[in-house]
Amino acid sequence: MSDQGRIEMQNENEPTYGAGIWHFATYVDRYATDGYGEPRTVLDAIKLAGKVGDLSVVDLNWPFPPGDISTAEVKAALAEEGLRAIAVTPEFYTGKFAKGGFTNPDAAIRQDAIELVAASAEVGRELGVDYVKLWPGQDGYDYPFQADYTDLWDKSVGAVRELAQQFPDMKFAIEYKPREPRNRMVFSSVARTLLAIEDMGVDNVGVLLDFGHSLYGGETPAEAARMAINRNKLFAIDVNDNFRGWDDDMVVGSVHLLETFEFFFALRDAGWEGVWQLDQFPFREDPVEAARTGVRTMRAFHYALDYLDRAELAAAQARQDALAAQSIAKRALYRALAESETV
Repeated sequence: MSDQGRIEMQNENEPTYGAGIWHFATYVDRYATDGYGEPRTVLDAIKLAGKVGDLSVVDLNWPFPPGDISTAEVKAALAEEGLRAIAVTPEFYTGKFAKGGFTNPDAAIRQDAIELVAASAEVGRELGVDYVKLWPGQDGYDYPFQADYTDLWDKSVGAVRELAQQFPDMKFAIEYKPREPRNRMVFSSVARTLLAIEDMGVDNVGVLLDFGHSLYGGETPAEAARMAINRNKLFAIDVNDNFRGWDDDMVVGSVHLLETFEFFFALRDAGWEGVWQLDQFPFREDPVEAARTGVRTMRAFHYALDYLDRAELAAAQARQDALAAQSIAKRALYRALAESETV
């Protein structure tokens, strides 16, 4: 088969590409509190996502920013751009929940967090999403002796279990992260999150593996993915990159190119067929071009997986021959990267 014929087959079998809608939002930090770029609503962000050209699905924050936009308006905007909502992400990590959402010492605020997630699940049903993403960024602690660790664990496990039982038709995907905004988060690693899900005793809770969070937490993302897949708990992925010292949310493959390729190899090798989704924060870059760049890189990984000599790689891994294994991977990856620029 010619190279062009192979590329056409690859295009037919390509993954579905997606992005968090915040990729197209306006960002602030503690220095540029006035923001990077003009303020945008979720409707503005959906229009920008539609300009990328290769995105099929988006993950939506809820309530829809700036908070006064209806589900009907969002559905219409998505339809106009040919997009589908794959998930809703409830914002129970804002200032109101500074001392925790599910783990807040105030029972009333804990209930508010549960009700906010429940309301987002109802919106998710209306939009036809695949899952509700849970990122309990404020659940954790900051200092030694600040909290009873068993109490934090029990509250976190209990809250997610309650929601899963309340919405048995809906999947809930926990996005773990080692820290930020809390210095230590309850769901901080793939192992802790899988253990918590086991303690929940429900079938509709799984893991959303954010590649950058895994790097930041000192994990090997490919290994973390296999741990979750082996337990049938990898519900979704987000991809980006960082320098491992912070959750930089850079363009995918811009720093850890080989590790990112290994991550996608782990997914393909295990037969995982979910969406390849961007979670990038282009503070100073054009958001549409940053998304296009991320998709082009993911497409190159997709091509490279077909070029990878599996038998040769398996033999090298059986010998634990690092240099041979890397040479095999690089040969496939560099060929695909070169070809992706011409397709």
